Parts: sequence; structure tokens; C-alpha cells
Amino acid sequence: MSLLRVQDAHLAFGADAILDGVDFTIEAGERVCLVGRNGAGKSTFLKAIDNEVVLDSGQIQWVGDTKVTRLPQDPPKQSEQRVFDYVAEALAESGKALARYHELSASLTDSPSSATLDEMDKLQNQLDAINGWQVNTRIEQVLTQLQLPADETMAALSGGWLRRVALARALVVDPDILLLDEPTNHLDIEMVRWLEEQIVNFSGAVLFISHDRAFIRRLATRIIDLDRGHLTSYPGSYDTYLQKKQEALEVEANHNAEFDKKLAAEETWIRQGVKARRTRNEGRVRALQDLRKQRQQRRELQGKANLAVNESSRSGKKVFEGENMALRFGDKPIINDLDLLLMRGDKVAFVGPNGCGKSTLIKVILGMQEVDSGKVQLGTNLEVAYFDQHRAQLDPEQTVMDNVGDGKQDIEFQGRSRHILSYLQDFLFSPKQSRTPVRALSGGERNRALLAKILLKPSNILVLDEPTNDLDIETLELLEQIVANYQGTVLLVSHDREFVDNTATSVLYFEGEGVITEIIGGFTELNHYLAAKAENSFHSNGTKAAAKESDSNKSSQSKGKTADKGSDKPRKKLSYKLQRELEQLPKVIAEKEAKLEELQQLMNEPGFFEQPLEKTEPVMTQIAEIEGQLMQDLERWEELENLSEQSS
Repeated sequence: MSLLRVQDAHLAFGADAILDGVDFTIEAGERVCLVGRNGAGKSTFLKAIDNEVVLDSGQIQWVGDTKVTRLPQDPPKQSEQRVFDYVAEALAESGKALARYHELSASLTDSPSSATLDEMDKLQNQLDAINGWQVNTRIEQVLTQLQLPADETMAALSGGWLRRVALARALVVDPDILLLDEPTNHLDIEMVRWLEEQIVNFSGAVLFISHDRAFIRRLATRIIDLDRGHLTSYPGSYDTYLQKKQEALEVEANHNAEFDKKLAAEETWIRQGVKARRTRNEGRVRALQDLRKQRQQRRELQGKANLAVNESSRSGKKVFEGENMALRFGDKPIINDLDLLLMRGDKVAFVGPNGCGKSTLIKVILGMQEVDSGKVQLGTNLEVAYFDQHRAQLDPEQTVMDNVGDGKQDIEFQGRSRHILSYLQDFLFSPKQSRTPVRALSGGERNRALLAKILLKPSNILVLDEPTNDLDIETLELLEQIVANYQGTVLLVSHDREFVDNTATSVLYFEGEGVITEIIGGFTELNHYLAAKAENSFHSNGTKAAAKESDSNKSSQSKGKTADKGSDKPRKKLSYKLQRELEQLPKVIAEKEAKLEELQQLMNEPGFFEQPLEKTEPVMTQIAEIEGQLMQDLERWEELENLSEQSS
């Protein structure tokens, strides 16, 4: 069933149309990925669907009472607002009333004022009238599903948790269509996998923009391509899209070549001598004028970036060697007994949760951070080019050419002089764009500008911190080639699984508590390592479980024989074993309740949710496990109590 129809949509900012007669339909249950070059208008298209941008002409039609919600590209800002209130805001009147009711409830004292009680009474009546308590249940269900703390403030949450809160706000309205704009940006690999599972289990339709090819391959059931104002649908997988898109571009190129050949022939004819012009066919002249008009209106396919590196003289063969390195920040271990050897030409990916110490280890390797203990030896003749994911090296008020060329008109690149505008054209910046302030660029264009700046610097060590964010896929693939062919050493921080697979020779995996494991290969080999580790843990636990089950079966068989033997007689009293179990259960329950209270106090401490997920997730998981065990213990205690009463 169709949920949304876009018909003949037109939208232009400046000379070129972003949407030029676009038609689009999305069906229930689809997961559609929107792809296209940086600046093609992908985010604008999502905003138009979400009524944040108004079309110049055309229609967006919702079928029935279809609900849509959008997860913005950036996480929400930190503030003193509670998580519950931020999520409730998505539900308009009922959400606002609930947020106020919870705020007043939390502020109640032993002797509340009459004004507070009056307001709570009015809010309660209002919520009764609009089914607000059902909405309250919905909010609590979503917060529980995403393991979010309702009463924590937004200021206390880290980036990964803020992204969860934004998703909760999007899901709480129970949308029919979920819009996602680059949802994996700035997420570590565990958060990306978590997000994938949430989207796979989402029952509605999804329309998302992403440059993460593994993410697209996992989720997309259809690809739509926005190219020069036109939208083309490619049913099937991402790989099918790549093949069909290439075929379409080849057909377009052949058509344009035939057209240009015909136009050139007609231009030659019209320029013949006086005699030819006197006898010319006026219909043919009008046809030529029409050909000229068509050629003028053609929007050429944007060329590919021509990325290259300004490599310096080679570094020493040994770039870095560390033995028994250890480093702590306060009570937090960052590096724990690590041996590491980096040779010239190594391409190492640093993989792990946000905040685990990846950037710190890079600083150790570059000699910018000392270790607490261990032996460290830096290589010789090291020249570093550093790509910072926050783009701090770019001045937003300066133009692209001034940022990249440091105000110079002529730059030195690969041993020869080049004009800065010529160099920037390799990165798809026209002369007009090159004179544009950086603040006016899209996220992908800013990343291209930063690449132009750092690749201009002579280097033999390339440090890339999340270089793939916001880049279109074609530029991303060219950057892969640059990294793969780079003769120096590459230190790469990235959660883009395909990028790491296609560039890295090894992975440094941050397992937590300062434990760092080196794995030869990329993400594929890392997944093999994690799977083997999980299997070993499973077999170890499985052996214990099997032994416990065997004991349990023996006990059950023994109980079964006793029961059969006396089944025709009334039971006089509990068996000694069951009586002992009944006597011990209150103590067991009390101990678990105390442990649960201790963990909940830990979770409620200020700053708990500012920690990375590898710190907070185990606590949340343990709380859930103990709560489940307590429920089973209480049910068992009630069962044995009833048996005891019956026997009495």
C-alpha cells in the first residue's frame, strides 16, 4: 500500500533545479535509500517531505492519516531538559501536558502548595480527556525499549546516548514513515550495529540517506538516485543499483555523443557560403535552433574528483615501536601492557567505541602524549598530515581558496607550481565555489575542502579521523584509492566497515579496560575474531550449563519417582530439600534486592550516562538480569508457600 506520493515536484535554489519534475512513491514496509552527489539536494528532499521546505510547484500527498517523523543528521544539543520531556515534545499537546505533570510530581514535597495541587488536578483532567495516560505508557515503552533514563538530563548524556534519545523521539509518535539523514555519522561501530537492528525491527517504511555502503547493503530494499534534479528508482540491492546506474550513464554518454555529432554537422552547414545560405531550408534552420536550445539546457554530469597526495621524502623504515606501554587517565585505563610495532607503509585502522582512547594512542605514536610506563621509540623523518573530523583546521569565514592555499595564489604540489583555483578544480570546486566562504558549504563539500588542504601538505604519515562523514560515495571510493596507493603510513579512525576493509592492512581493536588487540586485515577479519571469541565464551558457559542441567535432570527424575510412589496418598509435608529452599529464598531475594538497589544508585549518579557505552551497557544489562531473576524467585517463593500451607 502506498503511504506517500510526490508528483511533479520542482524546487530550485539559484540557476540549477534541485528537484526538476520529481515523482516518488513509497510503499508500506519499504526501506529506501536516497543516494546522490554532495549538493544534489538529498537533505532538502527529506525536508520537503517533512514540510520543513516548501516546493516551488508540485504536490506531496499523504495517503490517509500517514504519520512521518525525521531523525535529523546531528544529535540534539545538551541541555538541562529531561529525557522524558524531550521525547514527549514530539506528541504535541498530550506530550506537553505529560511533561508538566511529571515535573510537578517530581517537585512535590511533604506539604505541597495548593497552587501545585490545583494545577496537577487540571492537568489530570486534561490528560483524561485526551487519552494522555495511553500516551504516557507509549513514551515509557519506547524509553524502556531503547534503555533510556527518563529522568536524566540531556546535558548528562554522551553523543551516542543523545542519538538514542533522538531516535526515541522519532519512534514515540509510532510513525508510518521514518526519515533518516546520515544516521551513522559520528557513531561507533557498536552503535551502528545497534541502529541497524532498530531499523530492521521497525514495522513502518524507512527513507534514509547514507554514505555507509555496508549500512546500505544491510538495510535497503530499494535505491533512489537523485542526479541533476531527476530522481530514478532502482529496485533491489545496492549492487544492482551500481550496475544499472553505470549502464544508464553509458547510454546517456552515447546519446550525448550522437547529439553533439549531429549538432556539429548542422553548425557546419549553417556556416557555409552565401550561396548555401540563400538556398538553405528554413525548417532545417529552426531545427538547428531547437538543437542549440537543447544543448544549452543540458546539465552535464559533474566530473569525478581527482584526489592525489603531496608525498614527502620517505620516513625511516621503523615508524614506531612501543613495549609494555601503559597509560591511565585517573582511574580509567587507556593502554594496558601494549606491544606495538609500526613499519613504513602500514595502514592501521583504530576501531572501538567512542571515548575508548583511539585518539590518545595516535598521539602516543606521534610523540604528542607520554605513557605512564613502558618503552617508546619514535621513527625518523616523520611528516604528518592530519584530517580532523571536526574540521577545526578550516576557518568558516574564509573562502575555500584562502583556507586551502593559506592565502597564496600559487601553490607547490608534487614538485611543480599550480594555481590554487586549478588545484581546487581537482576537488570539484569551481572558481565561483572556491571564492565562497566555507560556512556556506554543505558538510560533504567542507570535507572535500579539508581533504584538499591536508593532501596539499607534504607528508609520509597520513592521519585520518573519520574522513568518510558526509562524503558522497564516488569521492569516498576515490579516497579509498588514495589511501590504498599511499606509500607512507596511514593511521585511520573510522567506523565505515567497507572503507576499513578496502584500505587497512591491520586493525587495532579497543576491547575496553585498556586492552588493545591487533588483528591482521580489516573489518571482515575483526568480525571473524569476535565470532570466534563469542563461540569460545559460549562453549565455556555451555559446559557449565550442561553440567547444571544434568544435575537438574537427575534431581527431577528423583523427584518424579518420589511423587509417583506416593501419588495416591495426601502429601503430609514438604520434602526436606523443598523446605530448605523455602527457608533460603527470603535471604536470596534480599541479597538480590540489595544488589539491584546498589546498581540503580550507580545508574542514577551524575555523569553515569556521559560514559561510553561499554561502561554503561553492562550495568543496564545486569539490572535487567537481576530484575528477571527476582521475578522468578518471588514466583517460586509464592509457589512453595502455597505448597507449605496445603501440607499444613
